[in-house]
Amino acid sequence: MAEIGLLCLGLTVVLVAGGIDVSIGAMYGLVNMVAVIMYREARLPVSVVAVIAIGTGLICGALNGLMIAYLRTRPFITTLVTLLLFRSITEYLEQIYSSKLATGIRDNGAWSFLSSGQVLGMPTAFGMYLIVGLIIHLVLSRMRFGWRVTAVGSSRTAARRAGMNLKSTTFSVYLLSGGMVGLAGLLQAARLEQNSSGTGIGLEFTVLTAAVLGGVSLTGGRGTAARAMIGTLIVAVIGQGLALKNYNSSVYPIVLAIVLLFFVTIDLKWGKNRNRALQKIFMVPGFLRMAPIPDVREPGSIWAINNRLSDSKAIGLGIVDGPEDVALDREGRLYCGDRRGMIWRFSGDEFEHGEVFAHVGGQPLGLVFDADQNLNVAIAGMGLYQINPSGEISALSTEVKRSWYKIVDDSAVRMADDLDVANDGKVYFSDASTRFGGTEFFLEVMETRPNGRLLCYDPATKKTTVVVKNCLFPNGVVVSHDQQSVLFASTVPCRIDRIWIAGPKKGKIETFMEDFPGLVDNLNRSSDGGYWVAFAGMRTPTFELTLRHPAFRRRMIKTLPIDEWLEQNLNSSCLVKVTEEGEVIDCLWDGTRKSHQVLTSMREHNGYLYLGGLTNNRVGRVWVGSGPEPHPFIDKKVEANV
Repeated sequence: MAEIGLLCLGLTVVLVAGGIDVSIGAMYGLVNMVAVIMYREARLPVSVVAVIAIGTGLICGALNGLMIAYLRTRPFITTLVTLLLFRSITEYLEQIYSSKLATGIRDNGAWSFLSSGQVLGMPTAFGMYLIVGLIIHLVLSRMRFGWRVTAVGSSRTAARRAGMNLKSTTFSVYLLSGGMVGLAGLLQAARLEQNSSGTGIGLEFTVLTAAVLGGVSLTGGRGTAARAMIGTLIVAVIGQGLALKNYNSSVYPIVLAIVLLFFVTIDLKWGKNRNRALQKIFMVPGFLRMAPIPDVREPGSIWAINNRLSDSKAIGLGIVDGPEDVALDREGRLYCGDRRGMIWRFSGDEFEHGEVFAHVGGQPLGLVFDADQNLNVAIAGMGLYQINPSGEISALSTEVKRSWYKIVDDSAVRMADDLDVANDGKVYFSDASTRFGGTEFFLEVMETRPNGRLLCYDPATKKTTVVVKNCLFPNGVVVSHDQQSVLFASTVPCRIDRIWIAGPKKGKIETFMEDFPGLVDNLNRSSDGGYWVAFAGMRTPTFELTLRHPAFRRRMIKTLPIDEWLEQNLNSSCLVKVTEEGEVIDCLWDGTRKSHQVLTSMREHNGYLYLGGLTNNRVGRVWVGSGPEPHPFIDKKVEANV
């Protein structure tokens, strides 16, 4: 099993990269022949024999890789030709050394240790196999080389456009596979000392069956070392079972052929329909019971709908598209995001001059300036980025340390949403989901499971840590006025929590406010020591009924197209002002919704409130200071410099 397993691990790396190697059996026989000759005829030290054997495998793998990667020959045809080449060399060596090897006998302790020794109660070969399997697993799942291999196998075009070196990666996988074959051939030589040219004939068929049984895709881009090892175990069990039942040896390849044909068919069908199948099983809706919804239409209620935002003045009307958040620098210039991947800057007494400050590529959500006037941006699907005053863009945080116990990779920052900068320079930002990207936020809402987290980027160490995990769609983030805590909103449960970052309560998490009538979005500080809260949408009894019935949502996901799913109300034009103690003291609406279809953020500056909305075509400005507005806004046509 150890020798077949090592071959299967080598072939797995090649298959994941989108290649194939049918010369693996002939290569295995050649390495075995070379190792036996070096040990029994040349009588070299075992360590030297090991180096030569593994080196022979590397040379054979390099030959395959050179022709496939750099000469751009087809993998199947190339390895079929090298199969004949390696087998011919093995037969030639057998003709020369067969008579000499038949009489040469040598006894060596190190050689015996490789063939029949034990480590921790396991045969030496099997122990080596487990160690190599662990290494290959770490390489494929945890290292950049493994990610590149998977990317190349998934889509060579996408990998090339991402700047990956396809030739180097392809050559490397064949070289690595050759090294695995070299080690397997060495163990075979030590175990049997067989000098037959027939060694390894048909073995590529067995190894390919083991890989396919383990779920390694023949189309590339999918497969792990663990799966390959499981497939090897299954093949070994089949062979041992047939032997114990005294079946003829010819039955074994017939059984493997049937199994291989069956699973190859499944693999091809799965490759065509996997997206449709995954949509039905990937999402597992959770249960959530909400408190009764406050009545926003009750006369005299603090939540009562009004038109105080309806006459807000428009900035960048018809120019910006989806300014989810806004920020102002020390010079009073206004910045906002644009879902087309831009950051706009508006200047002038009436913000009549608009220009594209930076192109960030993804959809910019949260914006905030730090003490050095660098604009920090949370970009959905990309992570935390920074733009200096001259417009140069740099990535601050795109991943965190992966949880060792997680099967699904949670290292990527998939849905950076809102952020704030503390006085010590640390950037606190929300990652709404570790499962879904920025354009799939509705899937996170529909699943209603705690897949999000609150992160912190420390510019001193340039590392990102998880401050709070298992959050249910964390969204708005704001550092408290006293810098002792961070408030973060959870959109789906309509709640704001507080994590203490300093003082006697450091590390403690507590609920700040809950049971809002709307879906809480961005948060910001107000000038009077309180906080502003935006509602991305309003709660509805119908959707909250579905939250208490996960089975209903699961059936809906399986049977209906996405555009017919029953979802939350995601349009609202409401801002709420709360105190440091968590008391609602004011509520501002655009009851007519003529200016703002939705409000997702706000920024108070010099008595004005600047309004952002994920689906709006403007930034709003309304006076909320004490007394009359000092300089009434004159509606001018914006001159846009794109």
